[in-house]
Amino acid sequence: QVQLVESGGGLVQAGGSLRLSCAASGSIFRIFAMGWYRQAPGIQREMVATVSSGGSTNYSDSAKGRFTISRDNAKKTVYLQMNSLKPEDTAVYYCTAGSDFDGPHYWGQGTQVTVSS
Repeated sequence: QVQLVESGGGLVQAGGSLRLSCAASGSIFRIFAMGWYRQAPGIQREMVATVSSGGSTNYSDSAKGRFTISRDNAKKTVYLQMNSLKPEDTAVYYCTAGSDFDGPHYWGQGTQVTVSS
């Protein structure tokens, strides 16, 4: 079983930055693919960024060039650095852990990000 705890959400003005963190429990963090998803009211949950167990990254079109996902296996933590934030980035952001092959198996409780215009 893996438990994921997100932190770092909050209220920021458009153009600002936030860094989300996700601390994972368990002893096999290094073999999981990690990711960040988000869900805004009335909108289907969407992938924002993922990082494989080997360190390969993948981003949604909306995140490319603005967001950076990274992982620290020693700290069992994954990060999402978000720059040049836009009001449309407002959502609950969820940390995920799972297989490199079939997507998330575990989800955090979510952290709210609100970007004001």
